Amino acid sequence: MTTVSTPTGPETPALPVGPRRRPRSRHRPVWQEDPTLVGSIAKAITLILICLAVLFPLYTVVLTSLSTQSTITDAGGLVIVPGDLTLAAYRQILAGGIVTRATMVSIGITAVGTLLSTTVSVMCAYGLSRPSSLLHRPILFVLIITMFFSAGMIPTYLLVSGLGLIDSYWSLILPGAVSAFNVLILRNFFMGIDSAITEAARIDGAGDWRILGTIVMPMSKAVMAVVALFYGVGYWNAFFNAMLYINDNAKWPLQLVLRSYVLQGVTLPGSGTGQVDVATGAVTGLPVKMAVMVLAVVPILLIYPFVQRHFTKGVIFGAVKG
Repeated sequence: MTTVSTPTGPETPALPVGPRRRPRSRHRPVWQEDPTLVGSIAKAITLILICLAVLFPLYTVVLTSLSTQSTITDAGGLVIVPGDLTLAAYRQILAGGIVTRATMVSIGITAVGTLLSTTVSVMCAYGLSRPSSLLHRPILFVLIITMFFSAGMIPTYLLVSGLGLIDSYWSLILPGAVSAFNVLILRNFFMGIDSAITEAARIDGAGDWRILGTIVMPMSKAVMAVVALFYGVGYWNAFFNAMLYINDNAKWPLQLVLRSYVLQGVTLPGSGTGQVDVATGAVTGLPVKMAVMVLAVVPILLIYPFVQRHFTKGVIFGAVKG
């Protein structure tokens, strides 16, 4: 350690001078720096390639479903360059055959299942989020166990059969009506709501049902929309339960029809997929297959934009507390 003194004026006590501190680096972390021109171009090219990888198959499927047989024959299969367009494939599958019936079955199962699952999950999550609720910790523990262990396919089938649900639409809804993951997301979100709000309502005489319906649920629209989306997509895309529990093909949902017809090449009665004369403007099996695929994908694509703005907010807020 060294000392310094002023060169002029009265003597002043020497001031200790410690080791010099290195100046702080003004450089920000690499991920906070402004991208270079090369980096910006590389990011743009990467995003374009990802979008093409996602949209090009969908574009091909939609275009093939709208193409005439002559255009498909010239293309040698799936159509990439637009040619003559027609809605004949959609008229065939929506003319009252098995595809139309399967579409209505899927819509009904998705609507009823999503409403039932969301309602039960909200009530379960609200009860588990209240520290004073009866046995909420043991019930939560049992609920978490189901995320890692399941009874298996055969015991589940025996249970569904024992309840008399074989060939019943309820067999497509009840076995997967509640998801422990979705319940935990809702519970964590409910726990993040300020307890002073609910306590004030309770002092004013509101019960749990009123607090849930008038305070908690209006404040939880984002996370409820996300959970409803999870359930809706799950019910719409489900086909395995239908394979196990539905023997009557008149009760098949759209995804099972799609799997049987498109992937396995099974010709279903009433689907209108036979070879017909090209001159009449009708189409053969390939456009109908593509039309069924479009019909199975489009509803989710139409619903998702309305829920997407709640997606990130709902999931992140639901994961704040454990």
